[in-house]
Amino acid sequence: MSLLGGIDLGGTKVQAVVVGDDLRVLGDARLPTPTTGGPQDVADAMAAALREAAEGHGDPVAIGVGSPGVIDEAAGVVSSARNLPGWEGSFPLAGALQHALGVPIAIGNDVNVATDAEFELGAAREFTSLLGVFWGTGVGGGIVLDSKPWTGRGAAAEIGHVVVEIGGSRCPCGRRGCMEAYAGRGAMELRARKLVDEGRKSVLFEIMEERGRPRLTSGIWKRALDRDDDLAHELVDRAVRALGAGVASAVNVLDVEAVVIGGGLGLKLGEPYAERLRVAMQPHLFASERPPAIRLAALGDLGGAIGAALLARRLA
Repeated sequence: MSLLGGIDLGGTKVQAVVVGDDLRVLGDARLPTPTTGGPQDVADAMAAALREAAEGHGDPVAIGVGSPGVIDEAAGVVSSARNLPGWEGSFPLAGALQHALGVPIAIGNDVNVATDAEFELGAAREFTSLLGVFWGTGVGGGIVLDSKPWTGRGAAAEIGHVVVEIGGSRCPCGRRGCMEAYAGRGAMELRARKLVDEGRKSVLFEIMEERGRPRLTSGIWKRALDRDDDLAHELVDRAVRALGAGVASAVNVLDVEAVVIGGGLGLKLGEPYAERLRVAMQPHLFASERPPAIRLAALGDLGGAIGAALLARRLA
């Protein structure tokens, strides 16, 4: 049996899987994404996660990677992955991983490969067009049109940078008014810290300390909501409003059949918030009488890594 590896690089975690010929997951491993250092440190964590996932199963013949940032697939270079430490410029990620792991590496955008996995194996198998919306550290997108991925010139579906407010809040990308400035978990944490420093009460950072986490993870936001924390509700409500406007705007351009919601926050908050997104989108949809189906990603936390493994098939 030929094994394939897949690595999903996120803002807070590196998820790796090894799959067999039938694409069934045989082994998986998850490590935290480094918060300091630079791209090489991130690449080292990715290689370590893949080795752990493969332990006891054998070495994969090829590995796919889903990475944030602007992807040059042919060169294996990732640029401007700003949610990762020290990654403002370009880094030859495929070369670094090939050197560490000794097999061919294919690289694609993290949300594109997760969207492809949901299209082929998950929540969107019945459709021929869809928009993937992955709500986590940032807000990423993936597009399938006429049953084929659409990546543009390497930066298509950057839905987090749809502008929802002219001159609005500063986004981690440096621009103003992007959807990610309101809905990205990284931006939400920055705003939460600012408001707490100004005297607002919240259990968010108490839970973070209790859990021994360096950042406000999706699970921490969920626990704060479950405790009926006012600030958590306020910031998540703000995020949902921004998502509603931004996702609906993308649907108005693409007219896709379905929207699949994934990512750390999307999955952790689950169906109730997928429904809230559907409601938030409705006033902004041009063809409001036939809205797209809204589906929660079916492959869960492993979807991005499974999608990356699908990407590796072309090298095997």
